[in-house]
Amino acid sequence: MPRPPHASPQTLRLFEALLAEPARWRYGYDLSRETGLASGTLYPILMRLSAQQLLDTGWEASDEPGRPPRHTYRLTTDGIVLARERLAAAARKKPGPAAAFVPRKA
Repeated sequence: MPRPPHASPQTLRLFEALLAEPARWRYGYDLSRETGLASGTLYPILMRLSAQQLLDTGWEASDEPGRPPRHTYRLTTDGIVLARERLAAAARKKPGPAAAFVPRKA
């Protein structure tokens, strides 16, 4: 039986991080450090969730001259609902990625 969409261990880690403070805008770099996901794994997930309108995205200008703006992310209302559903389903299974996940200290 195929895995339901948005249920990979990597996506579940991202959901846990974003659900910790769902209203807060987050930088990709900070999410990478918090989840332990490499940028080559994290950014495709962020782009896919954004394309499916499960993630709000924005740009934040830098206060320092010469520094580029930074991309920010947070879950949409639909994204919050889906994230909670996927994490609950993972927790109901035998020790799965969401049940065993412990965030890495920065």
